[in-house]
Formats: sequence, C-alpha cells, structure tokens
Amino acid sequence: MIKEYLHINKILDLNKWKRLQDSLATVTKLAILTVDYKGIPVTSHSSCQAFCQNVRKDPELLPYCQKCDSRGGLEAVRLNEPYVYLCHFNIVDIAIPITIDGKYIGAVMAGQVKLADPEKGTDLEQIVTSKNVPMHAAKLKELQDDYDQLPVMTYEEVVKISNMLSLLCNYIVEEALNKNLLVEMFEKASGNQESLNLSTILPGYSIRNIESIKKEMTNAIADAYLKNSPSDTESSSPVLQPAFEYIHSHKSEQVSLKQMADLCHLSPSYFSRLFAKETSENFTTYIARLKIKWAKQLLEVTDMPVSQISDELGFNESGYFIKKFKKFEEITPALYRKYMQEQ
Repeated sequence: MIKEYLHINKILDLNKWKRLQDSLATVTKLAILTVDYKGIPVTSHSSCQAFCQNVRKDPELLPYCQKCDSRGGLEAVRLNEPYVYLCHFNIVDIAIPITIDGKYIGAVMAGQVKLADPEKGTDLEQIVTSKNVPMHAAKLKELQDDYDQLPVMTYEEVVKISNMLSLLCNYIVEEALNKNLLVEMFEKASGNQESLNLSTILPGYSIRNIESIKKEMTNAIADAYLKNSPSDTESSSPVLQPAFEYIHSHKSEQVSLKQMADLCHLSPSYFSRLFAKETSENFTTYIARLKIKWAKQLLEVTDMPVSQISDELGFNESGYFIKKFKKFEEITPALYRKYMQEQ
C-alpha cells in the first residue's frame, strides 16, 4: 500500500508546501527548491538570488547548475542526511533528502549563500568544476555586483539550518503520508467492518514517536524565527543555568517549577526563592512574560495565524493565549500585529 504514496506530489498539497517553502526561505535567507526523486522540480524557486537567476538563464552555465543539483541530491541520498557542498562558483548549497520508510521520494535543494568563515568550510566538496575556467571567470566578472549581494552566513549556521530543514521536511511529509493512509484505513474499515491496526499500515510507526517528532518540530519552528542573545539564556547563578537553558530550548513546552527544580537538583521552594532573586519575578510570571515576548516577535516577523503562535509557544488553547497577551500588552495579538505592520 505504501508504494502508492511514494510520489511527493501525491503526498503533499504542493500549493501549501510552496507557501511554507517561501516562509522558510525568508526566515533562513536561503533559496529553496523542491524536486521529486528524478530531480525534476515540483515547485518554483523560493527567494532565488539574482546572481543564480542570471547564471541559470545563461545557456553555457545552466548545465553546470543542473549537474550540481543532480549530484548533490544523489550524494544526499547516498549519505541519507543533508549534504552541504560548493557549486561551480564556490557558492554553498545544500541537498536534503526526503525519505519514507528508507525510500527516497525527493529532495529539498537550498543554499545560494557565501560563507562568512570560509576557513571552516575547507572540507566542503566543490561537486562540479568548470571545464572552461576562463569562461567562468569572465561570467563571474560580468555578474560581480550580483555575486557581491549574495547572503553571507557562518558555516555553523548553514549546518544548523540544514539539519532543521531536514527534520521539518521529513516530518511534514510523514505526517501527510500518515494522514492519507489513515483516511484510507478508516474508509476501508467503514466499508467492510474490519478492524485495522496502525502498525499494519505503517510498520515501525506509533502514535508515541509521531508525537515525539511533532514536539521536536514545534521547537525547531519556533527556534527558526526566534533568536536569543547570550544574555537571554545565561544566569548569574550556575545552579539555575540548566533551567534557563531548558526554558529557551523548549519554547513549545509548558514548563513547571517542579520540573525545573528537579533539573537543577533543588527543592521547589529553594528553587523558587533563587529564581525570584535572579529575575525579580516569580517563576510563573517570568515564564508568561517570556512567552509573550516571543509571541510579539512571531507576530512581527511572520504571518503565522494567532492560533499557530499559541501552539508553537505551548499554550493550552488560543483563547487563553489571547487573554495572557492582553494582560501583558493591553491589546490583542491581532491588533498588535496590525499596529506593528502599520509602522
């Protein structure tokens, strides 16, 4: 049964996927394209840089770009993990394989950035080299202004983003597949009264591990948008440091005082006193204020629905989130976003 779904365009609503791809490109500053298992694009480029647009329009250079895409995708499949490499113009690109049950169904191609610390990328492979060096040099000189405008990021940022995209893309594809199969399962069950088991449809999958992946992805999505300065996660008290790190790296969770006290190997009452001394607020107020601060950032830089922001930050339901937001900001999230967009 699962073979029927191994075509990415049958699993995903490509219009919705493209909107997500556009948002990811905006947040990560990467150009992103999705291809099927044959390497054929199933979406248009999101945020394709001017330099790469012009290179791909050049009939002499386009074959090099296509070879990079093809070989990058094949290497990612071979490794079964994101593959970071250099194109024929030494620009950083990423191939992220999308697999289901060990079977390759497509890839997300991302990149079009330069390294801020090229010395850390010396191990990156230039996957395609020019057979006509003078021609490449002349083309680069012609497009130098566009080349200079390419985004720049550190090698560490590239690796972290590639891992986040891999987790996100595979989770979404698996969730879509699960939904399709569950619909079919219930249609069959209603038709012939058979009792079907999830393990029969999806060997190796369970509700528990799907929920675990979902929690990881919720944290990854929030982290992709929210950047913490070192001071946000550092405590003047080494004893409390594990709690601050956990709070900031698990934005989608409802973190309890007892949970954090146990993490710091303290009694709840002693943890509460230390925490209040450190932050000048009690634990509950601090967590609520911090989540509202994150919510404001998400309202300002994304078009996420209020209900999704509520979910991303671990509120029980959007009505409670709106109530808390209004308590701290004296305005609803929707009005806050509208006000900020008018500035």
